[in-house]
Amino acid sequence: MTSIEKSGTFALGTRTVNRLGYGAMQLAGPGVFGPPKDREAALAVLREAVAAGVNHIDTSDFYGPHVTNRLIREALHPYRDDLTIVTKIGARRGEDASWLPAFSADELTQAVHDNLRNLQLDVLDVVNLRIMFSAHGPAEGSIEAPLTALAELQRQGLVRHIGLSNVTAAQVAEAQRIASIVCVQNMYNIVNRSDDALIDMLAEQGMAYVPFFPLGGFTPLQSSGLQAVADRLGATPMQVALAWLLKRSPNILLIPGTSSVAHLQQNLAAAELVLPDDVLAELNLLAE
Repeated sequence: MTSIEKSGTFALGTRTVNRLGYGAMQLAGPGVFGPPKDREAALAVLREAVAAGVNHIDTSDFYGPHVTNRLIREALHPYRDDLTIVTKIGARRGEDASWLPAFSADELTQAVHDNLRNLQLDVLDVVNLRIMFSAHGPAEGSIEAPLTALAELQRQGLVRHIGLSNVTAAQVAEAQRIASIVCVQNMYNIVNRSDDALIDMLAEQGMAYVPFFPLGGFTPLQSSGLQAVADRLGATPMQVALAWLLKRSPNILLIPGTSSVAHLQQNLAAAELVLPDDVLAELNLLAE
C-alpha cells in the first residue's frame, strides 16, 4: 500500500477519490495572481502529485487568473481516467489582484466556459459555487439565484456535479432543495473549527467536506502545541495538522497546496502518521 492509499477513500460525486488530494492555488504567482515564479517547478509538482497517486485536484480559473488551469492542462492532459478535477466559480480577480464576487448567471456561464477551455475538457467533473457575500468568511443570504443558474449549466451537460464553497449550514440546506450537492468546501483546520457541526451533519449524509486552508493558508498555522507534538512524533507540524484532519472525520477530503515537490511529498506522507489517543486529545485543545 502506497502512502496516499493509507489516507483512505471517499465518494466525490460518482467518483471515489483518495482522501489526500492536491490544491493547485499556490502554483500561481504571489497572492495567487500572475504566473508562477518557476513554471517548470509548477509543472513538476503536478506530475509528481499524480504519479504519487493523487486523483483529486482542486483548482479554479480565477487562480491567476487562468494560470493554474493552463498549468494543469499542460502538465497532465490527456488526463488519467481516474483523475477528478474540481473547480470553483463565483469570483473574479480585479486588475489590482482583488477578489470580487461574480455570480450573476452570465458571469457563472462565462466562468464554466473559461474552465472548460483552459482545462481542455468537454464537461467539468465538479464545480463548486463560491459564495462571496462577505470577504471574511461565510455569511447568510439566499443562494437560490446563482445555484439555479449553475444547475441549468449542469442540465446542459457542461457540469457533472455541483458543490458549494464558503457557505453556512442554512445555505447548504437551501441548496439541497434546489440541486443535488456532492461536497462543501469551507475554511477549516486544526485551530479553526467553526464547521464542526456541519462536518458531522454532512458525514451522516455521506457527503464530502473539503477544508480549504488546511495548513492555515495565507497565514500558516503557528502553534507551540502543534510543534511540540510534531517534535515528539518525529514529524513536521504540517504533517500532524493533516493527519489530525484525516482522523477528524471519514468524509474529509484534503487538498493541501504547495509549489514544491519536496513539500508535496511531505504532505502526502502525512497519511502514514499515526496519532495516538493521548496526542489526539492534546491536539483537540488547540482550537481557537
